[in-house]
Amino acid sequence: MKFCVALGGNPNAGKTTLFNALTGSRQHVGNYPGVTVDRKEGRYVQNGHDMHIVDLPGTYSLTAYSVEEVVARDFLVSERPRVTINIVDASNLERNLYLTIQFLELGIPTCVALNMIDVARGRGIEVDDKKLSRLLGVPVVPIVARSGFGKKALMDAVETVAESPLPQPLRVSYGPDLETAIQEMEAIITGSEFLTNLYPSRWIAIKFLENDEQIMERGRAADPPIADRLEAITRKVGAHIEETLETYPEAMIADHRYGFISSMLKQGVVKERHDRNRLFLSDRIDKVLVNRFAGPIIMLLVLMGLYHFVFTYSEMPVAWCERAFEWLSAMASASLSDGLLKSLIVSGVIDGVGGVLGFVPLIMFMFFGIAMLEDSGYLARVAFMLDRVFQMFGLHGSSVMAYIVSGGIAGGCAVPGVMATRTLRSPKERIATLLTAPFMNCGAKLPVFALLIAAFFPHSRARMMFILTLISWAGALLAAKFLRVTVVTGASTPFVMELPPYRLPTFRGLVIHTWERTWQYAKKAGTVILGISVLLWAGMTFPRLPDAQVETFANQRIGFISAAAPQVVEELETASGSRPLSTAAAELKKALMAVDARQTGAALRHSLAGRVGTGLESITRWAGFDWRTNIALLGGFAAKEVIVSTLGTAYSLGTVDAEAADSLAVKLAAEPGWRTLTAWSLMIFVMFYAPCFVTVVCIARESSWKWGAFSMVFNTSMAFFLAVIIYQVGAAFGY
Repeated sequence: MKFCVALGGNPNAGKTTLFNALTGSRQHVGNYPGVTVDRKEGRYVQNGHDMHIVDLPGTYSLTAYSVEEVVARDFLVSERPRVTINIVDASNLERNLYLTIQFLELGIPTCVALNMIDVARGRGIEVDDKKLSRLLGVPVVPIVARSGFGKKALMDAVETVAESPLPQPLRVSYGPDLETAIQEMEAIITGSEFLTNLYPSRWIAIKFLENDEQIMERGRAADPPIADRLEAITRKVGAHIEETLETYPEAMIADHRYGFISSMLKQGVVKERHDRNRLFLSDRIDKVLVNRFAGPIIMLLVLMGLYHFVFTYSEMPVAWCERAFEWLSAMASASLSDGLLKSLIVSGVIDGVGGVLGFVPLIMFMFFGIAMLEDSGYLARVAFMLDRVFQMFGLHGSSVMAYIVSGGIAGGCAVPGVMATRTLRSPKERIATLLTAPFMNCGAKLPVFALLIAAFFPHSRARMMFILTLISWAGALLAAKFLRVTVVTGASTPFVMELPPYRLPTFRGLVIHTWERTWQYAKKAGTVILGISVLLWAGMTFPRLPDAQVETFANQRIGFISAAAPQVVEELETASGSRPLSTAAAELKKALMAVDARQTGAALRHSLAGRVGTGLESITRWAGFDWRTNIALLGGFAAKEVIVSTLGTAYSLGTVDAEAADSLAVKLAAEPGWRTLTAWSLMIFVMFYAPCFVTVVCIARESSWKWGAFSMVFNTSMAFFLAVIIYQVGAAFGY
């Protein structure tokens, strides 16, 4: 038997942990149709039942106040999963059951997973799951998602619900005034079959009273006269309640739902066996980690420790990857005859994409560290501590999470960071956040920084990454302040957030989170980056040098060979790698290689990309960028990883000694035009210049194309200004 099972619940209730425990590696991530909200799906097989598991976005309600709530509700209504598992935090039962009540009012076949009972018991809270099940009329199963406790019993209950008839919607009494209106509206809805093919009639009436815009719009589209009658009743009862009780129907509905929940819990469902003044473990930890003075210091130490962990333990795997690609490049060079195919394979594919894939171990260690901070609950504390700082720069506390997701701790991605701004209610704060979130050091910028740090700061890698992180935060906040006092002015709004309890991350969860993010990075390198690398290789290869110039270089070689003694030429032609050359043969080889280097350099400059890069050099030289760097930065507009792959291709095309399979970092460090000051200028420019194309599209979809174009112009102008200042000031002081 095949059927669909949805996982729904509040944020931080353990929904994703349960999803990972159920599906393991049998899962994939996509988007819901028409929106950029993640849709995670997987499979779970038990007793011959093949269950299609869908992890719904975390939400506190089914009222359409946010995109996540609309997505979750639309899935439940349109897809009609056979069972919905409602994950409930046992230590915050009253708040979590608010969503449960809405599931039951919608008539959804539900099974309640009472998660984190170990945390609840640690706080002295005992929940009578059997009594709660009897009062709700649905199965309630105690579980601990991170350890797997109760998983089998939960899925047994899911099978029972799947094989049972569809339940009747729950009826909560909303008091005389609202109940009179609801019954009147129910009669109209049932009599005219108004949206009843989608929703229960009583639920539709309640949604009109809550002024749910999506349901009201659907109603107007389906039957305008009936929608007008229902809205008239809503206005009438709303005016009456406001006049007599000084409140609104939405608030009364929420109060009665919480009253319904409270009455259940008071029937012996919850027993508290502790002193209410006693501090829980999470609260005691927060006394230190969120302390006004010690908290920020600990936060910086944690960040520095993370980078030390990443660069220390990834150094050897990264070296292995570099050697593997160097060996592959040397093998391809030796196996293929000279020509376009060899150039494409070696320079376009291996040295291009290999430069990006070589950093996979570093990216993987970074994602593992971030997953530990995220799963433990510490990242939420970081957002809490930074709220006061963000208010000073005209941003909202929720902006912190958008920054962190974008790469506030190096390794994120600006696309989900931009999407995370949906939680901001103020349009002005939202625009300022989504424009500055791409300043964070995302996983795409990380290979660029790692390359330049390895080349010019090899003995202080963790410290350099820490400094770059602080610079990105400072730059983003200052840019946000500038935007808030110029183009997106407006008052700041207050910030309230939930701090989840501290949890010990499970190894399985860490592995799944690390693998998902690392695989996305590697897949991008093997698809998007590969395609762009090949296109840029073509741009750096065509048009070819004119025959006259090729003949000039050929004549130079002939001249050197003719001037050498015949035995020297013969020695060079028959030389093997094991036998050293004589002084004369070595000098001849060096002279011929110099000619080859001049020819490859001339060919690269003559190519389309070389011409564009050379044309920009008159401007970019103020920031210390040569024409090869310009080519790489132009490719970076598509995806920041392309900067590394393009530099790899450019310097590979300029290399004539097949035996010198040095890493790109070594090549840059030895290049005459590169120095520490150049690296600083380039890192700052890459940090702040235009977001990648996908992020720009995301900004446009979340706001408008006007702001998408603005982000490209504003970010690039700011980045170039900073790079010029750094390079010119550094050069003036002799660096």
